[in-house]
Amino acid sequence: MDKTDRAILAHLMTDGRLANTELADLVGLSPSPCLRRVRQLESSGVITGYHASVDPAAIGRGFHVLVHVEMAVQDRSTIEAFEAAIADLDEVVHCLRLFGQPDYVLWVAVPDIEKYERFYMAQLTGLPGVARTNSQFTMKTVKSTPGLPVPALASHPGHG
Repeated sequence: MDKTDRAILAHLMTDGRLANTELADLVGLSPSPCLRRVRQLESSGVITGYHASVDPAAIGRGFHVLVHVEMAVQDRSTIEAFEAAIADLDEVVHCLRLFGQPDYVLWVAVPDIEKYERFYMAQLTGLPGVARTNSQFTMKTVKSTPGLPVPALASHPGHG
């Protein structure tokens, strides 16, 4: 991936709706080579999709909870069952398996605290292998970065 590919990524992550002609102008290419590069970034798996950024409250998901999950049992079948169950829960919008404690961190998005309490009691506590949970409620979103910053190409000694 070269400097132009990184520029393409940076612009698309800022505005995924850029027309190819606009993107080409921004990165200093003509439209055809720009489109070829975008298609190559897509086919190689660098660009994994395009998404709309939506206000969570507008779709009934404005109450966010960070949940730490510690597992009682950590054998393969329990872990696989837990992860399969999590994948089916629409309320869980992000799940990370960690080294150390907690075993998992979940990001849950629901309309309000009452819905969270129902979700917690009816579904979360009954998942395979769960020993303990710790719920932390969001007070305020200070920073939310869509995508990831694209690092510049590292300059190597002797290569400019």
